[in-house]
Amino acid sequence: MLSRTAAALYWLGRYVERADFTARLVEATVRLDALSARPAGEAAWASALSVTYNAEGFAATGQNVSQQPVARYLTLDMTHPGSIVRCLEQARNNARAVRTALTREAWTAINRLWLLFAHRTSPGGAASTLNLVEGVMAEARGFEGAIHRMMRNEATLLIQLGAAIERADNTARLLDVKYHLLLPEGEQVGGVVDRDQWTTILQTVSAVTAYRWLYTEDLKPANVIDLLIAHAELPRSLAACVEEVVELLNALAKRTGLQGEADRMARGRIARMQKTRSHEVIVSGLHEYLEAFIRENAMLDAAIARQFRFI
Repeated sequence: MLSRTAAALYWLGRYVERADFTARLVEATVRLDALSARPAGEAAWASALSVTYNAEGFAATGQNVSQQPVARYLTLDMTHPGSIVRCLEQARNNARAVRTALTREAWTAINRLWLLFAHRTSPGGAASTLNLVEGVMAEARGFEGAIHRMMRNEATLLIQLGAAIERADNTARLLDVKYHLLLPEGEQVGGVVDRDQWTTILQTVSAVTAYRWLYTEDLKPANVIDLLIAHAELPRSLAACVEEVVELLNALAKRTGLQGEADRMARGRIARMQKTRSHEVIVSGLHEYLEAFIRENAMLDAAIARQFRFI
């Protein structure tokens, strides 16, 4: 496989996963702002910008931090490289470059994602924004299903590898920003706003039902942290992403013969993850742990690029 083909497949997976995560984040923020017992307003949308590392970029636009401007920035702004529409544009360009490696079903799913944004200039009010991002999530699930039904070859494995790396990064950043930035000044830890925000975290990673299955207690931040770090049963947890990356790299090594730095880093990371206890992480510093994880994930991404000769 040509290196540019491998890179396009890998980044196709990353961009679709990134668009899906941003859609989930916007959906959860709309619901937190509009449906919680105490609407979160500016704080909710400021946190959405922080999770995606876009606070400074949005501030440069000079707009107020509120639902419609932030929702538009995260979904439809063509000048913002992290918006959903720009991620889908990049995904579609990468899919076009490797069109022969994809099934018709996978290619159609990408096109349907792109067409959701045709002729749209505004996400509209809360209801329209929810309809838009729910459409993105539905079509992203369709793409994921199409990939799982493809022949399990190098193309499929590279798309899934890109998605797993992106998913790990998103979950870590989501946890980190909530722990430090989301609770407004003067609000009580464990109060109504705090509970609503932790529920939003669970909604963003589709883990509300999983939490109820695994914990008999009412919602507690320590349990949410434990679920999103250590429970591999949850596909979007750090543990699950770490395991998936190792499995995919092993499968690629068998098919391509390419094995090296990325494999060693991934195996080292899973060995450390298996020894990780969430209560110890909280005591020693969740922020520091997540920052280290994000840095390591970026280093692993770079090692994958070198190993498969993307660059």
